[in-house]
Amino acid sequence: MAERPPRAAFLIIGNEILSGRTRDRNLAVLAEALRGRGIRVAEARVVRDERDEVVAGLDALRARYELVFTSGGIGPTHDDITTACVAAAFGVPVVRHPEAERRMREHYEASGREATASRLTMADVPEGAELVFCAGTPAPGYRIGNVYVFAGVPRIFAGMVATALDSLPQGPRLRSRTITVHVGESEVAADLAAVQDRHPGLELGSYPQERDGSYFSELVCSGADEAAVAAAVADLTGTLDQRAIPWSAKD
Repeated sequence: MAERPPRAAFLIIGNEILSGRTRDRNLAVLAEALRGRGIRVAEARVVRDERDEVVAGLDALRARYELVFTSGGIGPTHDDITTACVAAAFGVPVVRHPEAERRMREHYEASGREATASRLTMADVPEGAELVFCAGTPAPGYRIGNVYVFAGVPRIFAGMVATALDSLPQGPRLRSRTITVHVGESEVAADLAAVQDRHPGLELGSYPQERDGSYFSELVCSGADEAAVAAAVADLTGTLDQRAIPWSAKD
C-alpha cells in the first residue's frame, strides 16, 4: 500500500476576507506548492481577527494535521494579532527577535525611513520561533512547532512559502489524471461512483465546466500510487467507451 501523504491545514486570518473586501489568493498558491512535495492540503478555515477564534482554530488544526500554515495578521497595526494568538496557543511569551530587528533597522535606515515602534513590532515573534525571510520585505514570517506563520500579502506569502518549502517533509509524489467528458456530470455520476467504489484508495472527483456556452465535465483521479491511478483511469475510460461517451485525457 502506498504511503499516506502528509496533510496540511491552512488558517486564513482577517476580517477583510470574511467581509468580502479582499479575496484570498493564497490558498491556491499554498496548495500547489505543497502538492509538489507530496503534501496534501486537507482543510482550510477563515477566522476573524479575534483572539479566541484564532487560538481555537490553531489548536484544533495543529492537533489534527502534520503541518499548519497561517496567513494574515503579522503587520504593524493594532488589529494584527496573529503573533500574540500563536504565542498564547503555544503557551510562550512574545519576544523581540534580535536578527529580525537588526534586518528591519538596516532596511529602514537604507531607505531613509524611520524604524518606528509600530514597524518594529513586526520583529516580535513567539519565543522559540524560527524566522522565515523572503525577498521584498525585511519583516519575517516564522515557524513554531508545526505551525508556519506567514504574511497575508499574496506576493510576500508566496515568497515565504518558497523559502520554507525545502524544509518541509517530502511525501510520496501525488499523481493525477484528468478525463474530460463532453457531457454534463449528471450523465456520468453513477459511472464515477461505481469506479470510486472499485478503487477506494484513490480520490475521484467531478468538476463541471462551461466554455463558450458548452458544458463539459473534468473527472480527476488522484493518488500516491501511480499504478493504482492508471488502473482506475483505465476502468473509467473503459466504462465511458462502453457507453459511447466522448472523452479525452491529460496528466
